[in-house]
Amino acid sequence: MAEKQLPDLLKKPHLWCFSTYFAEGFPYSIIRSVSTVFFRDRGVSLEAVGLTTFFGLPWILKFFWGPLVDEFATKRRWLLAMQATLAVLIGAAAFLVPLPAAPRLIAILFFAGAFVAATHDIAIDGYYLAALDKTEQTKFLGYRVMAYRVAMLTGTGVIVTIGTAFSWMAAFLCAGLLLGLLAAYHYFFLPECETERRPFRNMLKLFTRSRILLTIGLAAALIAGLHFFFNSSLYHGWEEALPVLKELNFARAIGLGLLLALALLAALRKRLAALLTRNPESFYGRAFLTFMDQEKIGLVMAFIILVRSGEFMVSSMASAFAVDLGIKQHYGWIAGGIGLPASIAGALIGGWMISRLGLKRVIWPFLLAQNLTNVAYMLLAKGLGRYLVLNTGAEHPVFMGANNLALFAGVSLFEQFAGGLGTAVLTTFLMRICKMEFKAAHFAIGSGLMSLGGIVAGVSSGFIASWLGYSGMFGISFLIALPGMLLLFWVPKK
Repeated sequence: MAEKQLPDLLKKPHLWCFSTYFAEGFPYSIIRSVSTVFFRDRGVSLEAVGLTTFFGLPWILKFFWGPLVDEFATKRRWLLAMQATLAVLIGAAAFLVPLPAAPRLIAILFFAGAFVAATHDIAIDGYYLAALDKTEQTKFLGYRVMAYRVAMLTGTGVIVTIGTAFSWMAAFLCAGLLLGLLAAYHYFFLPECETERRPFRNMLKLFTRSRILLTIGLAAALIAGLHFFFNSSLYHGWEEALPVLKELNFARAIGLGLLLALALLAALRKRLAALLTRNPESFYGRAFLTFMDQEKIGLVMAFIILVRSGEFMVSSMASAFAVDLGIKQHYGWIAGGIGLPASIAGALIGGWMISRLGLKRVIWPFLLAQNLTNVAYMLLAKGLGRYLVLNTGAEHPVFMGANNLALFAGVSLFEQFAGGLGTAVLTTFLMRICKMEFKAAHFAIGSGLMSLGGIVAGVSSGFIASWLGYSGMFGISFLIALPGMLLLFWVPKK
């Protein structure tokens, strides 16, 4: 009897809400957070570490293909396909670690993996919204936020510890294996909650069109061409003649190009919107038109873009900050043993308070707590500046003492607890602006916009840290967070 009941138990939303959102957060942590520790540990510059923020570009652009997840196949099928692909990609990174060009090759692999992970997120968010009604969505909010935070800290705690204490090959292999096990569990026990509108194969026909293939080919050729150009004898000769060119390397050229592309998208936003909505009866057109047809949508979009900018600056540099303090071997247990419980507590308390008091009452204090983390890091960096000078790039770092380590752990605890609160309210806010027919597309648009301000702030974080030091960068990150918080006074909170 117990054996018959077990499969039913494994299909309950209590379990799959946790497992799917763990599966959503884990590859994000590997690509966005763990990678920064790996790159800094391998001697990559702060500027280049800051440029890894561009790994978040697919999370900005995912609204372009978000409607495809609603229109073709089912959310469950998308989820399984992307999860299996991520397991293979992250596992493959392990075999690149011993190579001399490992940082560059893994950066390329992770950038490609980010597009898969962003699509994976669309499928999971859409599945959650399709499988549960509004009452259940609020009920299980704590589960999903907690699972996401647990996944992030599994990456920055467990995987980073394996990488720094044993080897990065073992770390990436374990990460890939964990995702593979999650994909197997979801294949057997994740319930189907919808019927497909159009077969998946119909979508594949879209990507075999010559125009799309040509665009992808040209982009790949451009990136490869830049790589060979910056490593050519011709460019090295130019560097000798014009020393200023030594400041423009491959990574910075890619970063500058992506920033210009984002600026171009912003300048052409009206033309782009007109193109997407050219046919109001198309699925694409209706998805975007219904998102834009909301109360005070301009203020809502400005709030979504600005609200997490400061947080992204901190998250882009926090792990590099720990490495330069000389405590990379302690960072894993601090993140897993201290940050993880604090994050779980923040997520559960945040979800419970939203359900009891409502979003409107708690969103401002929760976001204030989240952004006060930036001030705490600023004071910490100022107080420990001596150890940053001694240990940055040192082969045998000087230990900063038990008291200072405890102080760092306390700031990390506060960061994770406040982060759990902030994630709970922002997730709820995004769910409230999703229309019934376009759940996945609207959540993709909202979360993509939320990453937009963050990616520019995150890219700049490495340059600001090199220029002003960690303390100055963390202080600026708090100032950048203020405009988004002030908009809360005018943004509708349904």
